Amino acid sequence: MPTHEVFNQVPNILPYDTADHPALLEGLRREGAAWAEGEVREIGTLAGSVEVQEWGRVANEYPPVLRTHDRYGNRIDEVEFHPYWHNLMDVAVSRGLHGTPWVQTEAGAHVARAAKLAAWGPSDAGHMCPISMTYAVIPALRHNKELSERYEPLLASTSYDYGLREPSTKRGLIAGMSMTEKQGGSDVRANTTTATVQPDGSYVVVGHKWFTSAPMSDMFLTLAQTPNGLSCFLLPRVLPDGTRNRIQLQRLKDKLGNKSNASSEIEYDNAIGWLVGNEGEGVKTIIEMVNMTRLDCVIGSATGIRVGAVHATHHARHREVFGAKLVDQPAMQNVLADLIVESDAATTIMMRLAGATDRAARGDAQEASLRRIALAVTKYWVCKRAPMHAAEALECLGGNGYVEESGMPRLYREAPLMSIWEGSGNVAALDALRAMARQPETVEAFFTEVNLASGADSRLDDAIAQIGKELSDFEDIQYRARRIIEQMALVLQGSQLVRHGDPAVADAFCASRLGDDWGIAFGTLPTGVDVQRILARA
Repeated sequence: MPTHEVFNQVPNILPYDTADHPALLEGLRREGAAWAEGEVREIGTLAGSVEVQEWGRVANEYPPVLRTHDRYGNRIDEVEFHPYWHNLMDVAVSRGLHGTPWVQTEAGAHVARAAKLAAWGPSDAGHMCPISMTYAVIPALRHNKELSERYEPLLASTSYDYGLREPSTKRGLIAGMSMTEKQGGSDVRANTTTATVQPDGSYVVVGHKWFTSAPMSDMFLTLAQTPNGLSCFLLPRVLPDGTRNRIQLQRLKDKLGNKSNASSEIEYDNAIGWLVGNEGEGVKTIIEMVNMTRLDCVIGSATGIRVGAVHATHHARHREVFGAKLVDQPAMQNVLADLIVESDAATTIMMRLAGATDRAARGDAQEASLRRIALAVTKYWVCKRAPMHAAEALECLGGNGYVEESGMPRLYREAPLMSIWEGSGNVAALDALRAMARQPETVEAFFTEVNLASGADSRLDDAIAQIGKELSDFEDIQYRARRIIEQMALVLQGSQLVRHGDPAVADAFCASRLGDDWGIAFGTLPTGVDVQRILARA
């Protein structure tokens, strides 16, 4: 029909290379994993392909289904996934995005893994949950040497072997985590699940868990009360004798986003588990896992932020409005540049944290202290920024961005999860304060790190000094927690950009996030910023 001629519509962005990201590749080289650049680029090409993007779309359109019983009435507690989910999992596992870095000998293995995860992330956020937890379970499991020696090689295996079987008979394993309960949420010390020791050294676990991520996993780390207090346990879904453990999947959660991933309520009905760490030290033990998944929350948010910036810029480069391309119009240039600045800041600090994780895993105490404080601070702020960023990026596409086919609504729904998972805003902010109080060396590590940029930008210097003043006053510090942690996160990002980032990005960041010339919404960069240079980074 002549009235239905299609013009001035933006061409499909696919295929595109998700690893074509200057801040990501710069961080990869800087943090000691240049050797993995070929792998990162390969997975980036794959993630941005038409085929893989379709896997992600369909896996979210047809979410997992819980099958509690078979046709004969036998309890089976299985989760049924679309085949594309398994395709996504197979790629992620085969590329070592889960537990593999823990058994690699190359320096920078955790950095390489972070970059690959960021490059693969745009395929689908949901399957990253079991991938992340399998990565994170290994350092916690090392609190029990016997269990670690038995399962670590399989948790690090690059073979994806789906199906409910005795763990030692499989080519590779996936792990989940089962911590929170309906009456406690983040307050895990309020948990009522109990564990009773048996003559053979195993424990019988009884209780209900409100959120259990990836219930189709081969095994879970869980928390339960013992006479000596809250303790950590490993529960496989199939016991060593081949019988099914008494772990019942009660229902799957109907979530805002993350549709491709199964999250569930489960019942431990006299299930069998083994102690990890000492009785009464459950939080101390499982926090090893939580710290690793918090790193992945930062990676996930940084990935979503990058996707939003890329899609918004792509749209603006091809869409003509009021006689000119959107990308050539000053108001839109300001918005796009601001979105890119946020992306570079999130990615740069994410890669620094991956480097700290790698060096801490190899025994560097200073990097371990920095990671402890910087991870809590960054998890709070970067994950808070992601939903606002997604909303602004969606708005750049106008009504087209509000339509499901654009992919932007899915990005928008995913964005809040990282801020909630592994401790919502207040939990993350208070955890940072707790680290400062209990481990003063973390504060010293923070200031050592940010002061490496001292003298490079007066706005950054002033912001560092202001944090010192805030931390010298302990009155009402919990009330001021969010403001303090936000300032620390911005200073940490600014120090990295001033030292390592593109000069135009660093200048725009310091002017709009640390200086006096700032606004609340994206697109309020001050005049004088090199917008064109920033736009070239998307």
